[in-house]
Amino acid sequence: MKTIVRLLAAAVVALASAASWGQTPAGKTEVLWLGQSAFRITSPGGKVIVTDPWLKLNPLTPPEYKNLEALGKVDVLLVSHGHFDHFADAPALALLNQVPMYGPGDMNQTVGLLGILPPNLVPRFNKGGTITPAPGIKVTAVRAEHSSVIVWKNPATGKDESHYGGEPVGFIIELENGFRIWHMGDTGLFGDMKFIAEYYKPDLVLMPIGGHFTMDPADAAFATREWIKPRYVIPMHYGANPLGKGTPAQFSQALGTSSTRVLALKPGEKATF
Repeated sequence: MKTIVRLLAAAVVALASAASWGQTPAGKTEVLWLGQSAFRITSPGGKVIVTDPWLKLNPLTPPEYKNLEALGKVDVLLVSHGHFDHFADAPALALLNQVPMYGPGDMNQTVGLLGILPPNLVPRFNKGGTITPAPGIKVTAVRAEHSSVIVWKNPATGKDESHYGGEPVGFIIELENGFRIWHMGDTGLFGDMKFIAEYYKPDLVLMPIGGHFTMDPADAAFATREWIKPRYVIPMHYGANPLGKGTPAQFSQALGTSSTRVLALKPGEKATF
């Protein structure tokens, strides 16, 4: 009889452990927009993810966030490509937090060879690759239709030089509770957006709408309505450059009636999921 009781107790403990292991974090996901393509994403487990940090010279970034320390401890740093309005403050953030800067593999190789960052802070991965940069966080690099160069001031000559920045990427960011965010980076329309959406099933898409360098509101609305059909979209990459004239109002008008909820944040505003 005692043996049976011990076996039942052991089974209860095993089931409780399995249930605990499978539970999702009780917290929520917070997404803070800082202008252009810069976001601070706080995961349900409290991990801080920063994307495309152009902050100090970004005219839309709230003054308090031009101090990089105001972001708090950064656990994951993602850069979609080498253009200044995505890359500018990434090396400083990587050094401040001693956290790797993840981006296109060839871009990071250039950054390392130029001595902008030490080798341990510029790991390489590429489109189709998935990394686990922090416990419970998965990031997959996906296609973006754009370009990428790094403009670097040569300390020996004092002149700006243009260096190869690899191929631009977007990121599928999967959080501890399974919530998936597609940060599209800078991109124009391309048919594989439909495949990416069907395969990775993002809940939230951070989508450029400015035009000129990326999709404009009509392009972004077409991709949202016909191909991606996510639960939520946060428009980005507009307003910081006079050429990025698209607006969330134009995007919503072009989207029309849709099950997708458009969250038009102002820089410094947060959305919680």
